[in-house]
Amino acid sequence: MAHQGMGAIPYGSGTAFRVWAPHASHVAVKGDFNGWSDFSHPLGQEGNGYWYGEVEGAHAGQEYKYRISNGDNHFDRVDPYARQVTNSVGNGVIYDHGAFDWQGDSFGCPAHNELIIYETHIGSFAPGEWGHSNLDTVAGKLGYLRDLGINAIELMPVMEFAGDTSWGYNPAHIFSVESSYGGPDALKNFVKRAHEHGIAVILDVVYNHFGPSDLDLWQFDGWSENGKGGIYFFQDWRSSTPWGDTRPDYGRPEVRDFIRDNAMMWLRDYHVDGLRMDMTPYMRSVDATGKDIPEGWGLMRWVADQVRDQFPGRILIAEDLHGDPSVTSGFDGGANFHAQWDTHFVHPMRAALITQDDSFRSMDAVAKAVTWDYGDSFSRVIYTESHDEVSNGKARVPSEVDPGNPTGWAAQKRATMGMALTLTSPGIPMLFQGQEFLEDEWFRDYVPVDWPRKDAFRDIVRMVADLISLRRNWFNHSKGLTGQHTRVLHANEETKMLAFERSTEEGDSVVVVANFANAERRDYRIGMPAEGHWCLRFNSDAATYSALFGDFDTHDIETSWDDCDGLPQSGLVNIGPYSVAIFSR
Repeated sequence: MAHQGMGAIPYGSGTAFRVWAPHASHVAVKGDFNGWSDFSHPLGQEGNGYWYGEVEGAHAGQEYKYRISNGDNHFDRVDPYARQVTNSVGNGVIYDHGAFDWQGDSFGCPAHNELIIYETHIGSFAPGEWGHSNLDTVAGKLGYLRDLGINAIELMPVMEFAGDTSWGYNPAHIFSVESSYGGPDALKNFVKRAHEHGIAVILDVVYNHFGPSDLDLWQFDGWSENGKGGIYFFQDWRSSTPWGDTRPDYGRPEVRDFIRDNAMMWLRDYHVDGLRMDMTPYMRSVDATGKDIPEGWGLMRWVADQVRDQFPGRILIAEDLHGDPSVTSGFDGGANFHAQWDTHFVHPMRAALITQDDSFRSMDAVAKAVTWDYGDSFSRVIYTESHDEVSNGKARVPSEVDPGNPTGWAAQKRATMGMALTLTSPGIPMLFQGQEFLEDEWFRDYVPVDWPRKDAFRDIVRMVADLISLRRNWFNHSKGLTGQHTRVLHANEETKMLAFERSTEEGDSVVVVANFANAERRDYRIGMPAEGHWCLRFNSDAATYSALFGDFDTHDIETSWDDCDGLPQSGLVNIGPYSVAIFSR
């Protein structure tokens, strides 16, 4: 019988095995089903370097490896397509994707203009008994995230990595779910529970390099050139990455299939709602600056096209970080991702928040950060904190604002400004774990999130929930925040005041006013997009959000026919220092 696919494929009374090893002279499968015999179950050659065989009685849960011979050299290798492993240096485990009961799970990813992403590291987010954080303990926080208003959780990589503690960007076995996180069923249970809470799951995937350690793919069938990695890797200058000579050979059809099959597996077999492809510059170039590896760019485009074709409604995000519009363009050779992490937002916005002297804050830079556009307002992911921005010597925003007092007035005010602007600017907003309760520890994979802060800063948490409810238009008076159109109404370098409008095609309009100065503004005139009464929907200085806040007398705006900022009508705004106010009609 012919079985489609690669790896260990269970069928009614046994398991089929298929592996690609073009330089092997002999391949056999060994495992619990044959007493780990090197020779009792040889695989037959199918052509083009593929080997195939069926083992009656081999079943899910049994461990196995391939015995690969290359002349007089013999290797025991973990299946590159192993859906489960005992650990990164252990054995493959036969796993049946069809055996899991999804109980009718048919969740649909929210529209991209409604997404609120929460980036999470499984190993540190929700420590349970013995201090371990895994997929089951993190699932216990889904109700909290739902109540906050989060509708998408992005998981840092869960592919099996070396050891039990890692950020996850060192994948050893890309088809397996990290064993210390709970393995494949734990991820499926997590996704199912997230969907029950109305939360989409976006998964980080790493295709710019593999390993570099615990890597059975390395010289997999005994062949290599130039001392490089063999059939899965480039054998020349293109192999070089900051993480070793471990860049996959994006030009080989079998390696392209390997990566494409992996992306499709997460979407199909794990029901995840999107993928975020890690550091794509290192897929399209050796040093992350150009496009000197066209095969890598072509692979990204191929995967993106396949995702759009086979899984419409899911989301594909690139961590490209070069502000290149072609990453999210489907035209003229673009890579066709739905969205990309946007450095045009995070860097100028963080700079404006953490600069100590008001006079050095650039409103022009902030205005450009707010309005940057790749052709669609929701083709960028915007944030002030991510795992990259708050690690390796870079701190959380409150600590950057005031290292000596990261819970003080200035730190609270400017950190909340950052979250308010992230949640009102055009783009898909993203928060990093603990940001909503002013977590001030820089990110390390072995330091758990400080959950007691959630209660200590419960009012800041409520502020974030209020902002998210506006961003998602829960009360039907802030639909403009989901719209494609943004225009700056007012940007003043002297007063450090910024006002911008978000609107939809239908004319739903929201005005956001931000004061980047340590000075209150009273009766401050700004041009308004339309005449009439504008209701105050949010004031970040409200005392209800922090005992340290001034509760400044910000109130509704009545426009008058006094032209200002090039507009025929204007209004007078009251706003506290380092504050954001939101208005709509």
